Amino acid sequence: MNIDDVAVFAVAAGAGSLSEAARRLGLTPMIATRRLASLERSLGVRLMHRTTRSLSLTPEGESFLPYAQALVETEQQARALLRGEEEGAAGLLRVSAPVAFSLKVIAPLIPSLLETNPDLRLSLDMSDSMPDLVSSGTDLAIRIARLKDSSLIARKLADNPRSLVASPTYLEKHGTPRSAGELAHHNCLPLYGVTHWTFLTAGVESSLRLQSRFSSTSIEGCHAACLAGAGIALLSDWNVADDLSSGRLMRVTLEDAEPERLAIWAVYPTSRLVPPKVRVFIDALVSALTAIKRSGT
Repeated sequence: MNIDDVAVFAVAAGAGSLSEAARRLGLTPMIATRRLASLERSLGVRLMHRTTRSLSLTPEGESFLPYAQALVETEQQARALLRGEEEGAAGLLRVSAPVAFSLKVIAPLIPSLLETNPDLRLSLDMSDSMPDLVSSGTDLAIRIARLKDSSLIARKLADNPRSLVASPTYLEKHGTPRSAGELAHHNCLPLYGVTHWTFLTAGVESSLRLQSRFSSTSIEGCHAACLAGAGIALLSDWNVADDLSSGRLMRVTLEDAEPERLAIWAVYPTSRLVPPKVRVFIDALVSALTAIKRSGT
């Protein structure tokens, strides 16, 4: 049984098609098809039902899949152990991260990361929604949230303090709220579908219903509207550091409440293997977040 043939099967099962598996593995569709056929011949069973438009596992394929995934991960781990750390990371790293975080924090890391690791390639999916890591072939997702229970593996990278902010123009026109009760009468700029913001008062959580005439599917939209004077936004400190220092935005501090505390998480599809390419990326990101914290932003 050839491990390259097993890899085609494992990736195709997650991707939902042989053509996508071939793309992820850097093969032609014809070679991927031949490798799957070779695996089926060696095992003496049919693993997949496939047509030009669809692919599904046979009962035998469903039974074999976890073993195939374990074989591929073990082979990758063995290669990682044999590859010296001084050689750096290699291969294609697929990362998913929120749009604003990608622009402000991740993008500045890319030049030095690629220069230090000449065999590394990086694909950044800037999305505010959480992808299916297995089916999309994503190696790592960065999320800023309260994580729900799941089968995914998560590592906390840093705290993510947030602040209420508004433009000087808005505050001059509408006044500065000093309490959560006053905030309820201001124009707030939430994400689409968000009707409440969560605050902490003496460690106790409470939800404040928002008065909102504007919302956005992206935090970047809320940020832009806030800069234009449309209202008060709840944004991560790393996202508004430059705006606060330049005076484009001002921090709104409530006397009786503070924003809910979130964290920045690295989310992996499996705990069996953390490849060097993922470790290198995480190390660079943690260093950047530490520098941001030290700068007081």
